[in-house]
Amino acid sequence: MHLVSWNVNGLRSCMKKGFAEAYEKLAPDVLCLQEIKLSDPAAVTDALAEGRCGGVRLWHPATVRKGYSGTAALLGERQEPPLSVRRGFGGGAEDGEGRVLTLEFPAFFLVTAYTPNAQDGLRRIEFRMAWEDAFRAYLASLDVEKPVILCGDLNVAHNPIDLKNPAANRGNAGYSDQERGKFGELLGAGFADTFRELFPDRKDSYTWWSFISHARERNSGWRIDYFLVSRRIMDRVEDALIYDDIMGSDHCPVGLRINI
Repeated sequence: MHLVSWNVNGLRSCMKKGFAEAYEKLAPDVLCLQEIKLSDPAAVTDALAEGRCGGVRLWHPATVRKGYSGTAALLGERQEPPLSVRRGFGGGAEDGEGRVLTLEFPAFFLVTAYTPNAQDGLRRIEFRMAWEDAFRAYLASLDVEKPVILCGDLNVAHNPIDLKNPAANRGNAGYSDQERGKFGELLGAGFADTFRELFPDRKDSYTWWSFISHARERNSGWRIDYFLVSRRIMDRVEDALIYDDIMGSDHCPVGLRINI
């Protein structure tokens, strides 16, 4: 099974920058999207139709305001539809921001997430910490039922190897001790970072680059987009991929090949 996750930083914008061609090239069984920035479900459907994306289309748009956040999933035409779909995960931590979409398949749950950014000066760190605890509990509850595959923009570089300039960014949003600690707690709760499990020493492997200072051309980036799996199915993972040659967003797609 080939799964792909991509923060498109605005689905309509990405459509104008080669989304359809990327989708055709990747040919995933399921493509999970974050930050679609479309609050009207009809607009999501229209945008995906324009992108020649067939199969089942599912989405969880933000309701707090237009042009903000939101997640979606596209199923390939040969992929069986999910048994169930869950939008959000309950409680107050999600707060109408459309950040979590869960698809239940016979052998596993597939969860796509767009984790809140702690913002400059960590001004949203308390919300982020509450999110982390509630979301980890949600994933653990799913894991009791069947294995979980989590993908998305988790807005954290876990270790120094996961960003170009760790010393200069220590304490900044995405590389604060608090966020890194919560990611460690998630791994400690029974989940595995597939890319780092397979490639523990691989450097200069990033998934997000700032739009400023030609960061992408210089490969001065961060690895903040992930595929995590329940550790008990890590042995079924065949490959974890970073498609850094695909443009269209400030993030590139990441992929997982798994025998499940």
